[in-house]
Amino acid sequence: MTTTISTETTKAEEFAELLFQQAIASMEMLSVYVGQKLDLYETLDRLSSATAIELADNAGIHRRYAREWLEQQSVAGVLDVEDADAEPYARRYRIPAEHRPVLLDADSTLYLGPLALAMGGVAGVLPELLAAYRSGGGVAYPRYGEDVRHGIAAMNRPVFLDQVSDWIVAMPDVDRRLRETDRPRVLDLGCGVGWSTIAVAQAYPNAQVDGVDLDEDSITEAKANAARSGLTDRIGFRLADASALAGEGGYDLVCIFEALHDMANPVQVLSVVRSMLRNDGAVLIADERVAERFTAPGDEIERLNYGFSVLHCLPATNAESPVVEAGTVLRPDTLRRYAEDAGYASVSELPVDNDLWRFYRLG
Repeated sequence: MTTTISTETTKAEEFAELLFQQAIASMEMLSVYVGQKLDLYETLDRLSSATAIELADNAGIHRRYAREWLEQQSVAGVLDVEDADAEPYARRYRIPAEHRPVLLDADSTLYLGPLALAMGGVAGVLPELLAAYRSGGGVAYPRYGEDVRHGIAAMNRPVFLDQVSDWIVAMPDVDRRLRETDRPRVLDLGCGVGWSTIAVAQAYPNAQVDGVDLDEDSITEAKANAARSGLTDRIGFRLADASALAGEGGYDLVCIFEALHDMANPVQVLSVVRSMLRNDGAVLIADERVAERFTAPGDEIERLNYGFSVLHCLPATNAESPVVEAGTVLRPDTLRRYAEDAGYASVSELPVDNDLWRFYRLG
């Protein structure tokens, strides 16, 4: 009996410690959100190093808040403090060179600072989320606001621009067709703010690439991003539901990156997409690299995707009166079943090395 009580007590203490550490991590993530939204990292980087007074005056914030934020960031290990023993307003802080790609380099695949923006956006709709849990309804994607939209887009942008061509190269016949055919056509379904669409157009200068998304603000930003990229002659963006595309055709490749699990009727979408392909066309899907089957406890990838699912993806889907309440955790067998029900003859997993996403070819 004593051993049993001791073991239960130890497990309770371990769980209490886990929640305590997660509370610290949550507060530190939201403090990164403050730095992102107020351009404090950019200001500190521009100054090379700064005191609280210098940061406050250059960033346009109150000096006392600047001091507290700098102290918190250094205690958390985000910033370095050059002279910890100095008077509080005389201490100088800087961003360690090793942290710069994560916080500031928008072109780095290590750029995860915007993850804090996404977390802030989720926090902003928590009252609506609780109401949705009670009613069975949802929280529409636009309600999460620009923080979620910009946070996800900023994290995905360097990955798309750096790696999209590698994903398509994993289908050598498709890659060859896009390079050698005169004006091949590509559809990017669920394109968000357009970085994946732009990446495809940059990788394949012969291609005409169309981006489609349901979110009006995303499409507006996508058009602006394409204009800044100088690719408006080969890229078009449309605000539309995939079901509205039925009857259009002639695509050599349809891409669905990080979007199938968010769709309210994925089988119908895949069926429409199949009708839009040329006879030798292909569908490229990138979705979560979750485990083959449910296990608990799960690894970090499972925890990450269930976290997004309970707070964002499932509520956003449920706001669309879905046929399928999928959530973020789209397992391979589920995707294969969707493809089979939509009439595809084959589904193959592509040999693409990626820690977060799996890649599938449908044909």
